[in-house]
This record gives sequence, structure tokens and C-alpha cells, in this order.
Amino acid sequence: MLQDIRNNAQGTIAKVIVGLLIVSLSIWGMDAIIGGFSSEPAVATVNGKDITEREFLRSVQMESQQRLRQMENPDQSLLDEDQIRRDVLDGLIREAVLVQSAQQQGLELSEQDIDSLITQMPQFQVDGQFNRDRFVATVRNAGMGVAEFREMMRKSYVVNQIRAAITQSGVAAPENAAQLLAIQDQTRDFRVLTINEASVADQVTVTDEDIEAYYQDNRDQFQVPEQIDAAYIRLSLESLADSIEVSEQELRDYYEQQAAEYANEERRASHILIDGDNAQETMATIQERLASGESFADLAKEYSVDTFSAKEGGDLGFAGRGVYDDAFEQALFALEEGEISEPVRTSFGLHLIKLEEIRRSEPPAFDELKGELRQELARAKASERFAEVRAQLADAAYAAEDLAGPAQELGLQVQEVDGVTRDGGPGPFDHPGLVRQLYSEDVLEGGYNTELVDLSESVSVVARVREYHEPRQQELAEVRDQISEVMRARKIREALSERASELVAQVEAGEQPMPEQWQSYSGQGRNVADLNPQFVQAVFSMQRPGDEGVEVAQEVAGDQAAVLVLEGVNEPDVARDTREYQQLISFLAQLDGQREYQAYQQYLRENAEIERN
Repeated sequence: MLQDIRNNAQGTIAKVIVGLLIVSLSIWGMDAIIGGFSSEPAVATVNGKDITEREFLRSVQMESQQRLRQMENPDQSLLDEDQIRRDVLDGLIREAVLVQSAQQQGLELSEQDIDSLITQMPQFQVDGQFNRDRFVATVRNAGMGVAEFREMMRKSYVVNQIRAAITQSGVAAPENAAQLLAIQDQTRDFRVLTINEASVADQVTVTDEDIEAYYQDNRDQFQVPEQIDAAYIRLSLESLADSIEVSEQELRDYYEQQAAEYANEERRASHILIDGDNAQETMATIQERLASGESFADLAKEYSVDTFSAKEGGDLGFAGRGVYDDAFEQALFALEEGEISEPVRTSFGLHLIKLEEIRRSEPPAFDELKGELRQELARAKASERFAEVRAQLADAAYAAEDLAGPAQELGLQVQEVDGVTRDGGPGPFDHPGLVRQLYSEDVLEGGYNTELVDLSESVSVVARVREYHEPRQQELAEVRDQISEVMRARKIREALSERASELVAQVEAGEQPMPEQWQSYSGQGRNVADLNPQFVQAVFSMQRPGDEGVEVAQEVAGDQAAVLVLEGVNEPDVARDTREYQQLISFLAQLDGQREYQAYQQYLRENAEIERN
């Protein structure tokens, strides 16, 4: 048979097929062959261009990972997968119409442009140089091929160019900025009469009929939701560390290993700091003069822009690690005593660093560090065992009919919590994933233990239902005091409002009630330290008083009411040459640019032919 195949492969038909393959590959590439048999599924089409399923699924995965990273306690079960898929598809459609618009305008990167961008990206560099192996590894770790990454770069770059061009074209009317500043800095002249709860408390009575009526009208407020009394086992790295024995010899060996780290080393450095357009040339001159034997201290006084240390010949004094900029520290701690570094670039400029002196302190005695060393060693051992014990607990709890057996087997404690609702309860049932497990059908109705839930990298919990409580209506006797407090607060506010209305009427009639209790404010801005913020807001919401009068209003806030008399509004002079004014102009222009960009996106989408599959 093999000979038959070999003979047929030399025949005319085989040669024709091979010839067609060669022509296809030379003209259209491998995609022509593969695509002839199967096309990649598309999730949407934008103006005839497909958004592929592979591109969509990769973007969904990346968005899911991003949202998990934003969670304080990452929990995959909390992700709304359907919403993520909708958001991602909307984003890909938005990107597609923008890319197509850019291409129509001739905004497109060449292969050389993409090469240039990639080689300049720091994440692909080793020792400041582009490293192809790192590039390929990083891209593959992100779940992409090199070609896919280049295409993503092409799209994102042109989209960012369009966004930058439109948002930076926003403008702001100077009058709008001036008006906003005038409103912000406006001051007002006003008087305030405050009425406290004590002045109306004796007028307020809450009767049994009031309580009964409120209860009947608001019965739904007094529903006790379904609750679970739960048992649980908590496995933590800390508790595991507490149970681990560490011998005296282990502690002494560990002390010897760590002694150097406990010894405090400080280094006295001098530096010459250069900044500006000619920093490199200036630094070269300094290095030449140092090489010719001139004093580092003298050159620091002459050249360094750090005027404070320059007076001392560049001397910065002694400092340990964690004080200086990372690049400065790395260079300093690589020097031998008396040695001068090569130029070091930091955010402050270009430095020459000289190590003047090293001083080291002896490490603390073993007895002083014994407790700390024990914790570190125990935690290190616990870290090694945690995954193993966690797996044992997961297996034991899955097979057990209760938690007592797994707890006894692993030397853990069964703990209890009452009153866990579907919204959660006391810790650890403030974790939504654990609560969802507790209320699952298998656990709630089947009587099983929950799966092991990781609350964090070092804490895991398994739980079960001790007792389930159906939702119920609270009886009036249970909530009588609660209703009484609510009704009293409501009646207090009503009495305060009525009293304030009476006083407003007197003021409007030209009277001055309770003259000794008024507070007067002249030229007052929006921040008043000794007045309820709600009253201040009410004052600044009042309309301007007429030429021959005042404006009067009332406001109730909590257990206080106020009569507000607005006497005048003072407009500030807005200086247009201040930094505040310029910043506001810039901010308003950015807002305008963002609105224009959003409108541009909306226009493209409305005029595109979009088909979702």
C-alpha cells in the first residue's frame, strides 16, 4: 500500500493539486487554504467587517480578570458574566467603528510604526534594550499571538489618536468660567434664628392609636427576613502558625541567617545634581574635572542645583535604605567607600553620587528577637502546610455529614453564628460567596456542608446550616418602642416646622421675634463652621432680595429648624489672570472635548451597519 501511495504521489493529478496549493499560498497565504474549509465564527459584523468569536472571548476573559483585580476579596461568582459580555461586545463595536473611521481618514500605522512602538515599551525591555524573548513570553502570557497583539496595537493607537485629537479640541467660554467662579466665591449677608427640639418637645405626644395606625400602614417594614443559624470551620494561616512548634535550635539557626538583615547599615553620600537642557554636557564636564583631580565637594558647590546640600559640598548625611529614589539608592548601595558613581537619572535630574562613609550597627541580641523570629518561622512553615491542610479540610467536609468530624480530624474548632440573612451576617458571613453557598439548595434543603470558600489567600471557611427560620411578621409588641421613636421624631419635625412658620410670618410682618437669639453673618461664604450645612445650603438657594426688602425662608434639619433672613448678595470680582481661573478654563474645555468625543462615537454608531450574531 505504501508503494501505491508513493506511486500516486508522482502522478499527474497529484502534481496539479500541489501546483494549485503553491499558487494559493503565494497569492493569498495559508489563510486561503484554511479559510476555504472553515471560516472563523463572528459575534458581530460592523459595516461588513467581522468581530470574531476568538477576539470577543479573549476580551471577555481580560475584562473579567480586570474586574476581579478591582475587588477587595476577588470572587469569580460575583461577576455578572452576561453583563460583562454585553459590555465587551459594545466596546468592540465602538472600537470597530472608530478604527474604520480612522482608516477612511488615512490614520493607519505601518508595520515599521508598530515595530517602533513595541520596541520602545518598557515591559518588553531588559536593561533598557528591547528583548524579543520577553516580548513573545509577555504576549503569550496574555493569551495572544504576536500577530494578534500587533493588530491590537494598531487599533488602540489610532483610536487613542482620534480620542486625543477630539478631546483636546474642546473649548470653554471665558464668561462661563468667570460666572462659575463668581457663583463659587459669592458671599451673602443673612440672619438665622435656630429653634431646637427642646422648645417644642412638650407639645408632642405619641398615643397608642398613633402607634397602632403606623404599624398597620407599614406592616411590610416589620418583616423579619428568612435567617439561618450556621456552624462553620475557619482555617487561617495565622491559626495554623500558632499551632506549629518551632525548636530553640531552629530559632538560633534562623537568627544566624537573618542577623545581617537586622544589622542596620547607613551610608553617608554626597551628590552633585544637574538639571536642565544641557545636563548631559554639564555632567561630562564635571566628570572630566573630577578625573583631573579636582575636589568633588568643590564641584558640588559650583555646579549642584541642590543648593541646600551644595553649601556642604554635596553632603547628604547618613541614611539607610528606603530614603532615596530607587535609582539613587541602587547606585549608592552598589558603591565602595570613596567611590563615585556614573551619572544616575531620577525624577529630580541627573546625579553624580559619592559614597563618603559606611556605618553599621550590631543586630539585636537573640533574646530580643526570639518572639519575632518564632512568628516568622511558624508562618513560613504554615505557608508550606496551608495548601495541604486546606485540601484535607475540603475533602473531609465534602464527605462528612457534619463539621464535628473534620474539625476533630484537623484540630480545628466548630464555631456558630446566628441570624445570617441572604444579605449576609457577622463575619465570616459578610462574604457574599459564602452566603450564596449557605442558601444553595444542596446546603439549605439537602443538609450538606458548603464547599470550601476562600475568603482571602490565607483564610478558608466551610459551613453548614444549624437551623433555618422562615420569614415572619413581627408583632406590634416587638416593635412598639421602635415605632414610638419614629412617630415622636416625625411629630417633633412637624412641630418645629409649624413654629418656624409662625416666626416667618412675624418677620414678614415687620416684627423681630426673639431678638437676642438671632445670629448675624456678613459677607459669609458657603463654609460656615458654626451653622448646620443644610441651613447654609438653604441660604444660598434663596433668590436675591429686592431693592427694598429681604427674603425670608425656613428650613428643618433633624431636630432643629431655622428661620433664614437673606439681606444681601455680594458678587466677587473675578480675576482672569489667576491660576484658579486658568485651571477652570482648562477643566471646562476638557469636559467639552469629552462631550464632543462621545457625540462623535454616537454618530459613527448610528450611521454604521451593525449586525449582532
